Amino acid sequence: QVQLVESGGGLVQPGGSLRLSCAASGSILSFTAMGWYRQAPGKQRELVARIFSSGSTTYADSAKGRFTISRDNAKNTVYLQMNSLKPEDTAVYYCNGIAVVNLGEYWGQGTQVTVSS
Repeated sequence: QVQLVESGGGLVQPGGSLRLSCAASGSILSFTAMGWYRQAPGKQRELVARIFSSGSTTYADSAKGRFTISRDNAKNTVYLQMNSLKPEDTAVYYCNGIAVVNLGEYWGQGTQVTVSS
């Protein structure tokens, strides 16, 4: 079973940048889509960005123009570059993968992002 492990979270000041990484224990080509979700305290988990095996991407309105999702198939890693961070971006960020074979969903354990001065 493929495992997803996030890294790169931390504390950053408003306007700063972070790059999150999601490393898969197996080939990310086994996923038809991979994405980043986030969950803030007291709020539902929401999709931030998704990248498909074709390379096409989608973004939440709140992420457009500031965040970029990308993938490195050779490293079996998906990234989320976050720029111009705002306090409202504070949340636990989760990596998600949708398997090609059975459309099953896989989740990482999450990484905390805190945007504060």
